Parts: sequence; C-alpha cells; structure tokens
Amino acid sequence: MNLNLSIETLFEWKTKKVPHQLIDIREPYEVEVCNIEGVAIPMQEIMERSAELDTAVPVVIHCNSGKRSDAVCYALRQALHRNNTFSLSGGIQAFTTAYLPEQSCAQ
Repeated sequence: MNLNLSIETLFEWKTKKVPHQLIDIREPYEVEVCNIEGVAIPMQEIMERSAELDTAVPVVIHCNSGKRSDAVCYALRQALHRNNTFSLSGGIQAFTTAYLPEQSCAQ
C-alpha cells in the first residue's frame, strides 16, 4: 500500500489540471506564511471534517515536511477506507523548493 505521492506527480497534476484535491493540514499560522493552494483543514480537525474530502478524486494531504501528512493519510485509509488518499512526500518544503523557490516555505 503506497501512501506517498511524489512532488513531481503533484506538479504534473497541477500543471495538467488533473482532478485532485489538495488538503493542507498545517496549523493556520503556518498556512498564512506560505501555501500552495488547496483546502486548509488543521490536522486535529481532519477526522471530524472528513466529509469535506472529495470521494471522486485523489486526495493529497500535505504538511510541512511529510511526517504529519503520513500519519493523517494512514489514519484516513484505516478508519474511512480512503485508498485514494496520499501523503505528499517531503511536504510543502520539498514542493516549494523544487517548483516555487520564490515562495520558499523552509522554516
């Protein structure tokens, strides 16, 4: 069971407008500093707000480095059987470093 989605794949999906839903599980103050669009649902609220996750398209969960999103992705897959849910490898740090260096989210 592969939980991870590479930053290259997310970039391709965004560029080619492949349907997906991007969920940022970082804290609101982190989202204010930098973001890559998507829906902001803090980690502690994700299970109670799981109805907001689109069931028709892949859902990509991201955090700062990928550690929190790995845990959330695993929990969603186990509790809700959401097998089209992925954790962004390296998180927003890796994505912005590679594709949006002017918007670096490194902390």
